[in-house]
Amino acid sequence: MSKRTQSIRSMFAAPEEAASLDARPIARVTSGAVRSLKDTFSDVERQYEALREQLAKGTVAIELDPETIDPSPFADRFEEQDPSADASLTQSIAESGQEIPILVREHPAKPGRYQSAYGHRRIRVTRALGIKIKAYVRELTDEDLVVAQGIENSGREDLSFIERAAFALTLEEGGFQRSLIQSALSVDRTEVSKLIAVAKAVPKDLQQAIGRAPKVGRPRWLALADAIADTKALARVRKLALTDGFLSAHTNDRLALVLAAAKKVEGVGAATSEPVSIRSSGGAEIARVVRSAKRSRIEITEDAEFVDFLVSKLPELHRSYRNERRSANQD
Repeated sequence: MSKRTQSIRSMFAAPEEAASLDARPIARVTSGAVRSLKDTFSDVERQYEALREQLAKGTVAIELDPETIDPSPFADRFEEQDPSADASLTQSIAESGQEIPILVREHPAKPGRYQSAYGHRRIRVTRALGIKIKAYVRELTDEDLVVAQGIENSGREDLSFIERAAFALTLEEGGFQRSLIQSALSVDRTEVSKLIAVAKAVPKDLQQAIGRAPKVGRPRWLALADAIADTKALARVRKLALTDGFLSAHTNDRLALVLAAAKKVEGVGAATSEPVSIRSSGGAEIARVVRSAKRSRIEITEDAEFVDFLVSKLPELHRSYRNERRSANQD
């Protein structure tokens, strides 16, 4: 018991008890106990320093508010997302938690905020759920950031052809060397040139209108690039992109629609195209459109009641169409 403790106790103790306390010999802490305590503190300090180093290197995940995380300044994907995939991820995180942390860096211009290298869907889902997100926080240059984005997406084969093309062009316009773009996309110099050529040939507004088109590869995008080199063809395609039929079509089918519009010769009709799926807002297929040079055919995949409903509306739809054409010609 320390002298200070004895003094305090003696202040409140009865005289006899105080005397006995004063007469009690003082227990001394052995040097071995002191060394043991010092060793314990040293271990704690070493663990703390090791944790600080790990946090500084970004090898330990911490929890962040997803509202404080901004997207990378070098976009590598389109805004259009797959609702079913988001729903599946939301259910998984809600039930089992977030298993794989995301990667972020501190925002270079906004203290207290971050920029993401990858993990966009996890950010979106945790934000919607109102929960914290696990993240590695690392010091990343712009070059490190885009390479991390590319490696993550290449490993998951998550980006569609047009997203990769748009990403490559974004990096080139940002002043990055072709060698770094190759590393970011894990492709050779020739492939980078082809990606950038397509991204330059197809205007950004048309890329965004068509969307990710994950099942559409380079040949069909090249075909579109060639077709819209004609300004009249590009005008037809942009007009088509505003129609309800185009907007309701799945992203994989929109390219077939714009190709048909781009190749259409006035007075002859549309070129033959692959069947195009028309889907509801929920993603279910409700019809297919098959076009040829002389006619088009709509195949309804919904039930008979919907067919009867559509047939009853055809005269009204045709009248609206003619009125719109008449207004457009007057303009």
